[in-house]
Amino acid sequence: MSGNESEFSLPVRIFYEDTDAGGIVYYVNYLKFMERARTERLRSLGFGQRALLEHGFMFVVRDAQINYRRSARLDDLVEVTANVIKAGRASLVFQQSVRLEGGELCSGRFTIACVDSESMKPMALPDACRQYLDGRVVPED
Repeated sequence: MSGNESEFSLPVRIFYEDTDAGGIVYYVNYLKFMERARTERLRSLGFGQRALLEHGFMFVVRDAQINYRRSARLDDLVEVTANVIKAGRASLVFQQSVRLEGGELCSGRFTIACVDSESMKPMALPDACRQYLDGRVVPED
């Protein structure tokens, strides 16, 4: 994103159901937290899930890379970021992190593809999405 764009973040409280027997967040739940943050980021740009489906397209994860550093625990309030860093003709790349009190717990890079909601075949990003992103992200090679 450009320097003018503020970082998007979503607060997430860690509930009992998010933890394992040791009281720490089960590793796969970080992926769920990041999915929620991506969904809310897209909603903040005017692309809520219902609107996407009504217009015949949706976003699906094509690639996920995640790096775990340390764990969150029951009742922690973490901050989950979701920022578009690249845009392709039919995809977006998000850089994400989960932080606790400013310290990074994990980070990830996710490529999401725009697909036709019926055929599930790739399709170009909608013009409205493209117009918003123009000048705000680095085009994908």
